[in-house]
Amino acid sequence: VPEGATILPAVWQMKRKRDIRTRQIKKYKARLNLDGSRMQYGKHYDQTYAPVASWNSIRTLLVTSALLGWHTKQIDYVLAFPQAPIDREIYMKVPAGFEVPGENKDEYALKLHQNVYGGKAAGRTWFKYLSKRLVENVGFKQSEIDECVFYKGSVMYVLYTDDSILAGPNEHELNEVIDDIKNLGKLNITEEEGGIQDFLGIHIDQKADGTIHLTQPHLIDQILKDLNMQDNTKEKPTPASSSKLLSRHTSSPDFDGSFNYRSVIGKLNYLEKGSRSDIAYIVHQCARFSSCPKKEHAEAVRWLGRYLKATRDKGTILRPDKQRGLEVYVDADFAGNWDKEEYADCDTARSRHGYYILYAGCPLVWKSQLQTEVALSSTESEYTGISYALREAIPIMNLLKEMKMKKILVGDSKAEVHCKVFEDNTGALEIAKVHKYRPRTKHLNYRLHHFRSYVTSK
Repeated sequence: VPEGATILPAVWQMKRKRDIRTRQIKKYKARLNLDGSRMQYGKHYDQTYAPVASWNSIRTLLVTSALLGWHTKQIDYVLAFPQAPIDREIYMKVPAGFEVPGENKDEYALKLHQNVYGGKAAGRTWFKYLSKRLVENVGFKQSEIDECVFYKGSVMYVLYTDDSILAGPNEHELNEVIDDIKNLGKLNITEEEGGIQDFLGIHIDQKADGTIHLTQPHLIDQILKDLNMQDNTKEKPTPASSSKLLSRHTSSPDFDGSFNYRSVIGKLNYLEKGSRSDIAYIVHQCARFSSCPKKEHAEAVRWLGRYLKATRDKGTILRPDKQRGLEVYVDADFAGNWDKEEYADCDTARSRHGYYILYAGCPLVWKSQLQTEVALSSTESEYTGISYALREAIPIMNLLKEMKMKKILVGDSKAEVHCKVFEDNTGALEIAKVHKYRPRTKHLNYRLHHFRSYVTSK
């Protein structure tokens, strides 16, 4: 053991990997991890952020593939993190089950040469290593819009930690790119999984007519199990009650702890973001009260569970329409949670907005959220909704422009990438289109006006 060195504990991790649809065990995995909780900032790591592909980019790739009839491939890096070399000197305790022959085990430590799972900067180290090799050795060009998107020839590559999707019009070119990645070195062998079927826990069903169905029935089963729901549990036709508004309910009894509220909310959040936009509102409402759930909040979660039981096999359908481009639909509810009849228990005067961003008629992004600003009018709440929606839409426009520039998107070279925004409040539309000083809107922060230059340039 070097003098003054901090020896980090070793942790064995055992895992059973299951088939995403049948839930049958298909692989037993064991790996030696580093205990990252003992790592010290500045000594063992500096930054921990590791980028992953956004749902915007993943769904854009899927929709584009369906729209243009592209070929798709999915690859997985085997034991990804240890393929990257360690970026600083780190020592790990000799793991349980191993001895140092003829010596006192406590006087020795393992010096790491490769990046090990469990470290605080392990994900970042792996991403930096892989992206550098993809650019320098394989010939990919990294996107300036999403750093987890890469281009080579007519191939587009989306990376999420160690899971990857490749798509392009030429299957032979796809196979050549995969061979180039495999030839990076003996450590960088990849596991080719054929066409896309399951990605990040979402089952991707590609139909013969080009339609793509995204479903997560296995995750719904886990949620129902966590909620202790039986086969004969009564189902619900809607995600939530249309007549009851969730608030703090301070005078109600506390949640009885019959299920792990935070864990279920976490799974519901992933389900909603992955394939179930229909539950966005109620999931967000239930998530707001995770710190102190009451009886009503637990009942709302159980109601949602009964709805998911009835719609277990439902999900998002991507059916591209070549006649439609990029579209944004926005709406807002002005101070919808304000209840003057129950002022003492009223939750908030903030408004809620929701938006849908579609490409070729297929949903890319959706959200239901409370606004950070307190709007003074319905016009203001609707305008705030437009601003938030376009913070998501403009990067998608830029990604499509980049795909066009890289010749990934074929078509009229002179055609511009446009986005249509649909809003039903004439006041909000007027503020967006006519840029003039108004006494009643002069307090609006310029961060809400960020998109107006795009309106001016059409």
